[in-house]
Amino acid sequence: MARANYIPLSTYEELPPEEMRREAEAFLAKMRRRRTVREFSDRPVPKDVIENCILAAGTAPNGANRQPWRFVMVGDPELKSRIREAAEEEERQFYQEKAPKEWLDALEHLGTDENKPFLEDAPWLIVIFAESYKVLSDGTKAKNYYVTESVGIATGMLITALHYAGLVTLTHTPSPMKFLNHVLDRPDNERAFLVLVCGYPEEGATVPEITKKSIEDIAIVVDRSE
Repeated sequence: MARANYIPLSTYEELPPEEMRREAEAFLAKMRRRRTVREFSDRPVPKDVIENCILAAGTAPNGANRQPWRFVMVGDPELKSRIREAAEEEERQFYQEKAPKEWLDALEHLGTDENKPFLEDAPWLIVIFAESYKVLSDGTKAKNYYVTESVGIATGMLITALHYAGLVTLTHTPSPMKFLNHVLDRPDNERAFLVLVCGYPEEGATVPEITKKSIEDIAIVVDRSE
């Protein structure tokens, strides 16, 4: 493989320390408003808004620049209904047969169960697939690297972009998710990573009252210069 052509870094903009602080504080304040929502309005969201958010996610760092992700935008009511039906079947088995008691106990305070009406209510489902390998034009396979890490980073950026666009989201991971390949006609080299439900919150939507960990709980500073 030919070596990449390196060009000068022209997109970086350095900020003075005080401006950096303001930007970081403003970003934190914005993200503290983000909440996972389970009650969605059926109000339409323009397709180009979702596409631009996906393009933002596509700028994520990834292994060897293979960009091993596929974002399937589902707005068709019939497809959403099929996804809900299959997901709820998997969820029924999870809640009634597969999940250990400690897992169910951990979920109990959130009140979740196998019923997933948001899969039909929300205007868009973004089904995120991780591509384990590429199929080249001659039919040979080229392995992708750090696939889970790469797709995870891109998914986080997508959630952030949708929040910045004024929408709310829900991450949904029915297990197993192989049915999504069948419903959405995706090839064998792709595996469903996550279903991201997005749209507007239903009027009167509620969220659980929770707190987030403090900086002392989530970060350790290792700096001998201080």
